[in-house]
Amino acid sequence: TAKFKPYNFAALGQDQGAGRLHPLLKVRKEFREIFLEMGFEEMPTQRFVETSFWNFDALFQPQAHPARDMQDTFFIKDPAQTLTIPEDYLVKVKSTHETGDCATGGPQDPAAAPVGSFGHRTPWLRSEAEKNLLRTHTTAISAQMLHKLAQEKEFRPAKYFSIDRVFRNETLDATHLAEFHQIEGLVVDKNLTLGDLMGTIQAFFAKLGMHDIRFKPTYNPYTEPSMEIFNYHQGLKKWVEIGNSGMFRPEMLRPMGFADDVSCIAWGLSLERPTMILYGIDNIRDLFGHKVDLHMIRTNPVCRLTVDKS
Repeated sequence: TAKFKPYNFAALGQDQGAGRLHPLLKVRKEFREIFLEMGFEEMPTQRFVETSFWNFDALFQPQAHPARDMQDTFFIKDPAQTLTIPEDYLVKVKSTHETGDCATGGPQDPAAAPVGSFGHRTPWLRSEAEKNLLRTHTTAISAQMLHKLAQEKEFRPAKYFSIDRVFRNETLDATHLAEFHQIEGLVVDKNLTLGDLMGTIQAFFAKLGMHDIRFKPTYNPYTEPSMEIFNYHQGLKKWVEIGNSGMFRPEMLRPMGFADDVSCIAWGLSLERPTMILYGIDNIRDLFGHKVDLHMIRTNPVCRLTVDKS
């Protein structure tokens, strides 16, 4: 009879080389679950190419703004221009940019009260609005969702979110990439305040175990007031900006057809930087891109998020 070696039940099995979840995917999943727990609806963001109209003009961002230069934005060569812009809305956006005298009105704003703005006082060119580009933020999708909401017969409050890639012609360093993920959230309702925005953001990050949040006043073309969001990075030993926020300006909301008592609070957060803070990574290029250490991907913990489910 054959003799077999005794079976060692304590021995480790052979590594099967199976795939591992990237830390970004883990944090993305947690962000998405928290948004859903808070009653948000996910926006469709399956399109990387956008028009300058939705990416900039619908947000009341002036056509002469530096962010619209080739040094900051990746424009598409072919096709270079779009053929689809809602004409009635385009007329209102053009009027708001040039003089502020937007011809408001719609199912939710039959009175069509004036916006009360001076606009940018510069000529608005359709050719600039028709340019195609790689979206610089998912706020382009937010604008389209809000415009669609404003066309409904009666106003209804809404909460939207999205998590997807955006593209900017950035100088690469320890905290910046040309391609990264943006988390977008917005709440539209009547008579919202800045306190509602700050409280929502703090409650959101508290669910991720990130309680040390600070706000800093800043300027955004399409929000007023506006705030940058900071969290302390233990590895870098400094406060790191993780997002931007504010209240959408009336010059953005009123041309869509919202009444003057409707407000919208919104914020855009990076996915990479909170992941760096939670996983103790000092350089964003070690997290996303061709320099990623595959050993780190294989050996990182199942989940390092201190999630507060309360």
